[in-house]
Amino acid sequence: MVEKIWLQSYPVGMPKEIDVDEFGSVAELFDKGVAAFGAKDAYINMGQAITYAELDRVARDFAAYCQTVLGLGKGTRIALMMPNVLQYPVAMFGALRAGLVVVNCNPLYNSETVCQ
Repeated sequence: MVEKIWLQSYPVGMPKEIDVDEFGSVAELFDKGVAAFGAKDAYINMGQAITYAELDRVARDFAAYCQTVLGLGKGTRIALMMPNVLQYPVAMFGALRAGLVVVNCNPLYNSETVCQ
């Protein structure tokens, strides 16, 4: 049994365990966060911020684009290679909301570590 020494660093009131059945998907968890923190900044990058409500709106737009314009169906894999930019959570949450499978790619991949 592994000793969970990291629990000593948790703030007061932080649960030690989570209910893994509380949400049916990451998109459902995201929706709950948006409802609770809509006006608060979700991400800040290079001096620009996006609130949870703004992120929700543009992620929905991206999901609709993927489904209607691109014709991507549930379960279709979509590769994302855009680390450390505000567009990444938009694309990721939009893709998940559309029922797509997100495949993260690294620009440092080579022929031996291809994004599949």
